Amino acid sequence: MIRIGIDLGGTKIEGIALDRNGLELARRRIGTPRGNYAATLDAIAGLVTWLEGEAGGGPATIGIGIPGVVSPRTGLVKNANSTWLIGHPLDRDVAEQLGRKVRIQNDANCFAVSEAADGAGAGYHTVFGVIVGTGTGAGIVVGGKVLTGRNAIAGEWGHTSLPWPAASEHPGPECYCGRPGCIETWVSGPGFAADHERATGRKLPAPEIAALAETGDADAVAALERYEDRLARGLTMVIDVLDPDVIVLGGGMSNVERLYRTLPALLNRWCFSDGIDTPVVKARHGDSSGVRGAAWLWGVDGAPD
Repeated sequence: MIRIGIDLGGTKIEGIALDRNGLELARRRIGTPRGNYAATLDAIAGLVTWLEGEAGGGPATIGIGIPGVVSPRTGLVKNANSTWLIGHPLDRDVAEQLGRKVRIQNDANCFAVSEAADGAGAGYHTVFGVIVGTGTGAGIVVGGKVLTGRNAIAGEWGHTSLPWPAASEHPGPECYCGRPGCIETWVSGPGFAADHERATGRKLPAPEIAALAETGDADAVAALERYEDRLARGLTMVIDVLDPDVIVLGGGMSNVERLYRTLPALLNRWCFSDGIDTPVVKARHGDSSGVRGAAWLWGVDGAPD
């Protein structure tokens, strides 16, 4: 059984073909036809055809990760920053074009599925997969299956408020969703950089600030310590509600190695427990987790649930 995963991004569409053991058989990346829904459907279909030809083995299962969700109320895409997808029945349209069923999930859910299947979360029952990159999102996998939720918003942790804000953190930066103080505005890469700029007046990218902290730069260290405390508070809320077996970090900020040393003590400080031992680990598949997770949406044996 061959599984094809498609990661439909705003600027690129990446596809991968995996065998039943997760071995990569083929991979390709093409540009996204921005603003053109019909051309996007054609691009996905063409990419699937190419991947099947390279991988061999006949028609494959198809999973697609998108920067949004398919609404369970309407069956149409919502909450997508690739705005030309909004209001369309993407899963039905792709299925009609390919002549088979497809599965579509939010890209953060695909990340979590990938890491739970054969990544850093493999072997754990409940996996909370966090993306702290340009934005902040999360996916939840329980018993090998993604938890979508009644309203298809399970894991939208980045758009909840930062817990236990200090006076200086209230009401917090404005978020694109229209509310102030969302966790995303604090723990995304741009949120980290913006906090450093507010404190120092220096506009630097997040990786450069993290690198400066490694050299002992006092301002960078202070910014990183604030970041770690805020990330710990946000994750504490998840542990208090979900109590996952493992937390897997992905996205650009997951490359800050000291997070894995500092977060355990901070989580114990904030969690409503006499002690926790929840592992916080770095994603195994890195930037490939999204497209791999899309392929894994059909499970280990490729059969429908």
